[in-house]
Amino acid sequence: MSNSPKRIVIVGASLAGARAAHSVRAAGHDGPLTLIGAEPHLPYDRPPLSKEFLTGDQDPGTLALDPDGAYDDLDVEVMLSTHAVGLDTDARVVMVAPAAGGNAETVPFDGLVIATGAAARPLPGVGNMAGVHTLRTLDDSMAIREGLIAGARVAVVGGGFIGSEVAASAAARGCEVTVIEAAPAPLVRGLGAEMGTRVGALHGHNGVELRLGVGVDGVLGTDQVEAVAMADGSRIPADLVVVGIGVVPNTAWLEGSGLQVDNGVVCDATLCCGPPGVYAVGDVARAPNGWLSPWHGDRPIRVEHWTAAVEHGMAVGRNLVAPAEAQPYSSVPFVWSDQYDARIQIAGHPDADDDVEVLVGSAADDPDTGSPDSGRSFLAGYRRNGRLSGVMALDAIRPFVRFRRLLAAHPSWDDALELAATLN
Repeated sequence: MSNSPKRIVIVGASLAGARAAHSVRAAGHDGPLTLIGAEPHLPYDRPPLSKEFLTGDQDPGTLALDPDGAYDDLDVEVMLSTHAVGLDTDARVVMVAPAAGGNAETVPFDGLVIATGAAARPLPGVGNMAGVHTLRTLDDSMAIREGLIAGARVAVVGGGFIGSEVAASAAARGCEVTVIEAAPAPLVRGLGAEMGTRVGALHGHNGVELRLGVGVDGVLGTDQVEAVAMADGSRIPADLVVVGIGVVPNTAWLEGSGLQVDNGVVCDATLCCGPPGVYAVGDVARAPNGWLSPWHGDRPIRVEHWTAAVEHGMAVGRNLVAPAEAQPYSSVPFVWSDQYDARIQIAGHPDADDDVEVLVGSAADDPDTGSPDSGRSFLAGYRRNGRLSGVMALDAIRPFVRFRRLLAAHPSWDDALELAATLN
């Protein structure tokens, strides 16, 4: 194989896969380029699926990442409704099969980008009961939207970002909404208990009930869901249940490929996953991030952020076309969430065990009465080993931008305090 691959195949018509296709062409690759997607849709934007797409009557076509004809202009062969079912890195072929069933075929490659993303984790024991949904795809969102009618009783299992956004969207549609979270506060994993409680107060301020610190035993109903059975013996009546309890990387098709698979496809710093010319990007990739090295070293991690998917795709396109000049991936992690009328932004690597302090703005001493109200915008900083490890902002966009830039240089906590003094 020459240094620059002749035929490039991208498995996964996702955000990361689409950006890789653009990047491959921008890097000068003029050979065959194939994009394989399991869904029937061209690559589309996923963040709106839990937000504005649920609250209105938006046409699915408006979510497309690229304008009509973009893949023709890029000279990309697109294979939709096609599942990857195997990978032979020695023969350098991907085995694929039609989603509707049929015979498998092989797609040869010189360079490969694995962008198969992740699947929503289902609630155990539910089966195919009507009215119980996970949210990962456009079709999932369309099915949920049909059930969000005024007065419908909606139970959201999981108080993370997806669950919280779905709850906000359902409330905007006039539904009676309950959020169920086994942890003592929403968003604990990413924000810690204190900030999770403050941000979680958005639900109560918008008429959504929170059930915290109790797990789910299952769902009740025959053909159609009727209630959620709680671990404490109580029941929450529900016409619609949306489960948001995390995702599982789509790696089953890589069994026997020889790639290292461990909660994702394990990659090196350039996102190469072992064999020359084979890379992984987006939610399925578990790779080092140079910015995280003070805390993680070269330990690979998996990140489920929109920005990481974009950056992975762009980086791999360049690295794949010019492997001799491959650059390690390094970026300040960034994620945002729109809930009700509030915007939550997180940058860096905050941890639930970090010390946390409000640096800019105000946050009420009583989280049940303060932080979500108008005029209560704030930015909190997370401190670890004398450094600013991350920040979280609630409706504090301008301060957040300044702190996100600061994080790029791995600032000390004193640096964070100095910047905060100029913003208060």
